[in-house]
Formats: sequence, C-alpha cells, structure tokens
Amino acid sequence: MTTELNFLPFTKPTIDEDMIAAVADVMRSGWLTSGPKVQEFEAKLSEFFGGRPVRTFNSGTCTMEIALRIAGIGPGDEVITTPNSWVATANVIIETGATPVFADIDPQTHNIDLDKVEAVITPRTKAIIPVHMCGLPCDMDKLYAIAEKYKLRVIEDAAQAIGSTWKGKRIGAFGDFVSFSFQVNKNIMTGEGGCLVLNTPEEAKLAERYRLQGVSRSGLDGIDVDVLGGKYNMTDMAAAIGLGQLRRLEEFNAKRKALAAKYFELFGADFTTQTGAELPVADFENSNWHMFHIVLPERINRAEFMQKMLDVKIGLGYHYRPIHLFTLYRQRGFTDGMFPVAERVGKQIVTLPLFPAMTDADAERVVSAVKSCLF
Repeated sequence: MTTELNFLPFTKPTIDEDMIAAVADVMRSGWLTSGPKVQEFEAKLSEFFGGRPVRTFNSGTCTMEIALRIAGIGPGDEVITTPNSWVATANVIIETGATPVFADIDPQTHNIDLDKVEAVITPRTKAIIPVHMCGLPCDMDKLYAIAEKYKLRVIEDAAQAIGSTWKGKRIGAFGDFVSFSFQVNKNIMTGEGGCLVLNTPEEAKLAERYRLQGVSRSGLDGIDVDVLGGKYNMTDMAAAIGLGQLRRLEEFNAKRKALAAKYFELFGADFTTQTGAELPVADFENSNWHMFHIVLPERINRAEFMQKMLDVKIGLGYHYRPIHLFTLYRQRGFTDGMFPVAERVGKQIVTLPLFPAMTDADAERVVSAVKSCLF
C-alpha cells in the first residue's frame, strides 16, 4: 500500500493559536489600525535591536524609500545597489528620483561584491543599498569602511536577515538605516509589513510623518503637513501577529539552521564535484538561513528541473532574476552582459523548501528528488 505524498511548498508560515487569539482580541477591541499593538511591537523591536529607534510600516519596501528620503536622496543623486534582489530594492531608488547604479555580486555569497563598489562611485553617489541575501550578512566592516571613506549613507536591505548577526552583534543593532520585511515568507511575518531601524529620535519622528501623509499633530486640534508622505502605517492586527512571531524568532531560526545543516549532510561533501551544482556558503555563525539556494549546472534547464520537482509534489522558488534585465531597467540603458556573475546565478538558481514546520524526512525527500533530477 502506497502513501500519497503531500505537497511540500518552498515556504510556509508558522501560525499558532496564541497568534490567532491575539488578532481576535484586536478585532474585539474595535481598534484595528495603528494603535497600542503597533506601539508595543515597536517597543519590542527596539529592545531586540539594542534600544535603537524602530518604526513599523505596511511593507519592507516603503521602509527603504522612506530611509532614502530621510537621508535627503533625490533627483541628481546616485545610489549603488545589487542586481541580485527583489526588484523593490532598486525601484525605491527610482521612486525618489535618484538613479540606481549596480555592482555585480560575489559568486559564493551572492551578496553585492564590495570589491566592485568603489569602481562605480562618482561625485553624484550619495548612498548604497546592500542586501543580506538569504540572511547571510555582507562584510559589514568593509561595507561601512567604504561608506565612511566616501561619506555615503547606508540603507541595509535586511528584509531577509532578522536574527542574523555580524561578529556577535545583531543585524539592525548597529550601522545606519536598516530595513526589515515581515512579508509572509520571512523568518517572522505580519502577513505584510516591515520595520525601519533608525539612528535618532528626530529621524524616527520624520519617519512617522512620511508613513502617514506627512501629518504631525499637536494638542487636540493642531495639525500640519510639512513633507510629502504616503499611507504606509501598520495595523494593530498585523502588529499582534508580529508580537507572537517575534516571541518565537529564536526558535524559528534555530529550526532553520538545523534544517540547513541537514541539507548539507544529505547532499554530502562531493555533491558539487559530482553534479556541478553549487551549494550556498555554509555559514552557521551569522546567517539566519532565511532561504537555501542551489545553483544548477549549465547543462540543466531550470524550468524543466522545477517541473520535475513539482511532479513529485515539491515546490521551489527562484530568487532572483537580475533586476537590470527587466524591461523597466533595460529602458534605462542596462543590457545583458553588464553583470555576468548575477546573470549566471540568476539564470540557474533555485530555492529549496526551508521553513520551521519542516521535518528531517522532508529534507531527505527534497535532497533525494534533487539528486534524481541531476544524476
């Protein structure tokens, strides 16, 4: 008698009964939009990040745009970033009127290659947006040395990096602006949402105005608008989920690390030699293991590989297609061949299932299927 296998997605959030009850309590309270739960979530996040000011938002995209605006970035300025990210990382630069400039990626870490950054710095360069890909931090010492040398603001796209560390210090607990996402596939989630770690109370107050139409209030009836803001506030329902998720972050990340270690064990030391596929950097000190990527060998057609995995009910993702190859960016002058490492990786990368509810048996099933497709 055979057992029908369930579909294994590449990611799935963990939602417990306490989180469901917390959302129900918010709904019963009648205060559904930004209120006491948002304030509590921000306070807990600030504590997590060593006391730095933190403000929450309805996405981890607007957090980066608002950081750029607080930094005074606008038309005529250039901002350096990586072509290997979700397109939002570069879109926010265009939203401010500034110009995105790309530097290629490191072939092992898939983060921006900091050795290539200085070559694209010009007198117009005002900031850099690095991405901590899959939760693996960039070389923070080198990053901030470059920023200091050229007087650049840094907006860390730490969307995937909550709980990651650098030399024992949490990402977000130091540095300049640090942006996190709480989108549903992240290590903690609020459904949709994000937060921005800032440097000063003054920056935090300005972030508050940018997230709600530029409005500031005083007294019972005083109101003013002094900047062009948007509608980016987090709801209390989302914050209630976030509080429950944050309480379990250490547990979630520990499970992710254990599953990543299991993947390495199951693939074996000779996997790359035997198949030509590339495994990620085995960093179990700094990374929170948000995702587990492999880069397929050139002989493998990615779409066909993904279909074979779907045929055995295993879902994969791919993160990411290089930003500069999208039509919007080709129209701005970017072309094939400009960033060959990002293009090679982006053509062949796949994301394997990795989430806290997975079991070792799930990992074994994934690795067995991957090997059957490659050998």
